[in-house]
Amino acid sequence: MARIALLQMTAGIDPAENAGLIVDAIAGAAGQGAGMLFTPEMSGLLDRDRERARPHVVAEADNRVLAAVQQAAAAHDIWVALGSLAVLRPDGRWANRSLLIDGQGHVAARYDKIHMFDVELATGESWRESAAYAPGEDVVSAQTPIGLLGLAICYDVRFPALFGELGRRRCDAIAIPAAFTVPTGQAHWHLMQRARAVESSAYVIAAAQVGEHADGRRTYGHSLVIDPWGDVLLDMGGEKPGLGFAEIDPARIETVRSQLPSLANRRPIPTSA
Repeated sequence: MARIALLQMTAGIDPAENAGLIVDAIAGAAGQGAGMLFTPEMSGLLDRDRERARPHVVAEADNRVLAAVQQAAAAHDIWVALGSLAVLRPDGRWANRSLLIDGQGHVAARYDKIHMFDVELATGESWRESAAYAPGEDVVSAQTPIGLLGLAICYDVRFPALFGELGRRRCDAIAIPAAFTVPTGQAHWHLMQRARAVESSAYVIAAAQVGEHADGRRTYGHSLVIDPWGDVLLDMGGEKPGLGFAEIDPARIETVRSQLPSLANRRPIPTSA
């Protein structure tokens, strides 16, 4: 069994303040016996005003939130799945980047969000992620203390092909950090997270943003840990930030895969000419 922690955040527009919250969570998670901490999408900066955010969106090597997390991870000997940061790419566009930090503070893997959230909601909310962010191109998985971990971010959860590939790789767990809107969260959050766990026969770990944010948005929360059978092991609710804990059991993965061998039985789907 491996103990993990999830940080449910109400991140704001001040990266230094957000970094402090994550560093405190790293200490708290390690102090309660967790070997890994998972944080939400946009843990370092959540600001829909892109002009105000622009001075804070810097190259990975210059990101102070990342540096603080690396230092704290090394100090407490704990892995951190940093849900995502807004990072400046060499071409001048931004990446929504998830970073996996090992217990020595090194970046063990990085994943740029593939699917861009470009929608008009019935509530009148409009989101154009692709106006600032470049989509990633690579599927990423890496070995961690809880086994092979696949990386995804928020809107990716709506695209089964990505999870089909992570399932093909036999990932033991998949991180899906998020900053889900309330309307879409109420409609689909639990449904899709459970579906991804079942179809991949893997744990899903979804740390989320929650509540009213300084930029005026409201996020759904309900950070989740779901086992490979689809059972919800942790639901942190939609009201407040904090730390939550769950146990990852490797034997559970093997039991589910032996009872429902969908990964082993998978066949290519023919396409019409």
